[in-house]
Amino acid sequence: MDLERKNASVEEEVTDTASATASEGNEGEESSSEATSSPDDGDESTASSQSEEQTDWQDRYLRLYAEFDNYRKRTMRERVELIRTASRDSIEKILPILDDFSRAEAASLELQDAQALKEGQHLIHTKFKQLMETQGVKVMAVETGDVFDVDFHEAITRIPSPELSGKVVDVVESGYLLNDAVIRYAKVVVGE
Repeated sequence: MDLERKNASVEEEVTDTASATASEGNEGEESSSEATSSPDDGDESTASSQSEEQTDWQDRYLRLYAEFDNYRKRTMRERVELIRTASRDSIEKILPILDDFSRAEAASLELQDAQALKEGQHLIHTKFKQLMETQGVKVMAVETGDVFDVDFHEAITRIPSPELSGKVVDVVESGYLLNDAVIRYAKVVVGE
C-alpha cells in the first residue's frame, strides 16, 4: 500500500505541475494576443511592415528598370558602331587596289607604250576581281538569248525582236551576287 500511495502522490504532483505549466502558457498567450490585438499597436506595425515592403519593391523596380535602360543604350551604341565599321574589313582589302590605280595613273602620264598601260590595267582588274570573289561577290552569268528572269534581271527597255521574244537581247550592266543572294540586278534589254 505504501507503494500505491507513493505512486498516487507522484501522479498528483506530475498532474499539478502540468496544469500549472499549461495555465502559465495560456496566460502568456493571452497577454501576447492582447498585445498584438490592441488596435493601435497592430495597425502601426502592419502599416510599417507594408510600407517597408512597398519601399523594397519600388527600389527593386527602379534598379531593374535602370539596368534594362543601360542594357538598351549599350546595345544601341554597339549596333551603331557595328554598322559604322561593318565594311572596314572589305575596305581595308580594297585599299591596295586603290594604291595600284594611283600608281598606274602616275605611270601613264610618263609612259609612251600603250600596251604596257593595257597590261597594267588588266593586272589591276584581275586583282580586284579576285578580291571580290574572296569576299563572296560573283558576277551573274547573263548572256544574249537567256530567258528574262525578274529574280535576276532588270529590264531597262524592250525592243522588237521576234526571234528573242521574252529573252535577253543585250546586257547593259552586269549583275552581282553576294553569297548567292542578288546585290545588284543585271540591267538588260529584253526582246518582244
